[in-house]
Amino acid sequence: METTLVSVGLGIAAATLGSILWSIAYPERRIWPPQQYTAITPILVWVPTFSLFGILIVLGVLGWGDLAFPNWLRFGLGLPFIVIGNVIVWSEVAHFGVPQTGGAKGTLRTAGMYRYSRNPQYMADIAIVVGWIILTSAPSVLIVGAAAILVLVVAPFAEEPWLNEQYGSEFEAYRASTRRFV
Repeated sequence: METTLVSVGLGIAAATLGSILWSIAYPERRIWPPQQYTAITPILVWVPTFSLFGILIVLGVLGWGDLAFPNWLRFGLGLPFIVIGNVIVWSEVAHFGVPQTGGAKGTLRTAGMYRYSRNPQYMADIAIVVGWIILTSAPSVLIVGAAAILVLVVAPFAEEPWLNEQYGSEFEAYRASTRRFV
């Protein structure tokens, strides 16, 4: 079962990364962000996202404690990363709404955590994954989690041309004054 979950998790990450890289190489035919937000868009965005996180959760339970991470690190660093990451992600989702978080057009957000990073939701998701890797100390989570982190690091490079197209000089000024990550 674990091998199957790792394969499916890596497959989801690879397909997502491929979509993002396609969108970077061919912005006029981009997949992410979607060119049109339709009724199927939430399914295409959220099913792979929640499936990958679900796989990470199950792999963490299956491999709990298999790596020799000390408990002070697992619970002292891993757990806070997960909690803080979730607080940031869901507070920003609450400001944007689920559709805009999933690629629908909306307004350029420069307040909240977006004052400090142009991509606080991706950074928070990375913190959640890193926290889960540390907390579970499961080898399979390390493998699939690394692939998920790669996707989260690359995604902003597909979004920024779209943001510039949508918001023009407003985004340019924001980009000039705010770091991409931290």
